[in-house]
Amino acid sequence: MIQFADEAVIEVSSGKGGNGCIAFRREKFVPNGGPAGGDGGRGGDVLFCVRKNLRTLAHLRYKRVFKAKNGGDGSGSNRYGKDGEDVVIPLPPGTTVRDYETNELVCDFTTEAEDEQLLFLKGGKGGWGNMHFKSSTNQAPKYAHAGKPGEYRKLRVELSIMADVGLVGFPNAGKSSLLDYFTNARPKIAPYPFTTKIPNLGVLHVGEERDIIIADIPGIIEGAADGAGLGIRFLKHISRTSCLVFIIDCSDDNYLEAYDKLLSELESFSSDLLEKRRLILCNKIDQEGAAVRAAEIAEKLKGETVIPMSVAKGTGLDKVKAEIVSLVDSYGQGDTVSKKRKSSFMMERASCSDEGTQYPGSEQ
Repeated sequence: MIQFADEAVIEVSSGKGGNGCIAFRREKFVPNGGPAGGDGGRGGDVLFCVRKNLRTLAHLRYKRVFKAKNGGDGSGSNRYGKDGEDVVIPLPPGTTVRDYETNELVCDFTTEAEDEQLLFLKGGKGGWGNMHFKSSTNQAPKYAHAGKPGEYRKLRVELSIMADVGLVGFPNAGKSSLLDYFTNARPKIAPYPFTTKIPNLGVLHVGEERDIIIADIPGIIEGAADGAGLGIRFLKHISRTSCLVFIIDCSDDNYLEAYDKLLSELESFSSDLLEKRRLILCNKIDQEGAAVRAAEIAEKLKGETVIPMSVAKGTGLDKVKAEIVSLVDSYGQGDTVSKKRKSSFMMERASCSDEGTQYPGSEQ
């Protein structure tokens, strides 16, 4: 069975700071040596990193707990403890991170800031050793600071794939065939419904420095927004596209109602999807009577851009490509998701002061 992981629940913890040390100089000819306790090391941080080569959250299904290392305790002779190792969690572009309990948005990685590490939880500060507390009235302080604790969060991680164009249609309408024709994707294609069980991405090369990302999701059926079929699980993957391409099977008896039903399912899932620019493709016009049906659809949908085509015969596909490029260009003056932009990142950081609780330490 094909596994496509687009959701995961993980637990993350930053490291605790190391304790400061209580120690004194013990040289042979220094009988009353002063304090020499070193500071504790800093606890490790939790960081997120966007990786373009990741396409799913499958790696978070196998490892759900991420804990940075604690800082080492300070020691005598003013030696500092070792800083704890950070933990870096790789994520694919298009990932959002929410608090598991409140569902509050914590991080939104909507762009491809490749290999940029972003701090999420800061490790606890190391405690001060007793060497910091010597004064004119206390030449031999016997106290130090404990290390600050780290932070813990339980998170819900969700992936919405990043694409410029989303293909929408009922099962067996020809979405995967169109993706295969235009891009380097090689989705499974067969003459039966629900051949596509996971989202597929393909790259449409427009020029030497220009690519358009196209996403194909499993076919929608009536009631998808209410959980029927595979549609509800994957409709979110077209929520970030700049435009939608509807594919209608003109060989199907319900060709005239197909577009309205698709719009209804999208609206039930999110009304924002209806605000996107649209292109309607009437597929399979090579079959008997399908060209007439395509003309009927165009007449019904006056005001919309309707293109008759046949992926199997290659009919009308040059015009389809030109219209797709035009649609993407009309969105933000060609500002597609395939161009790198600075990632937006929302986070709460731990505030670590220099003050700490005192604790009784053993002399070294």
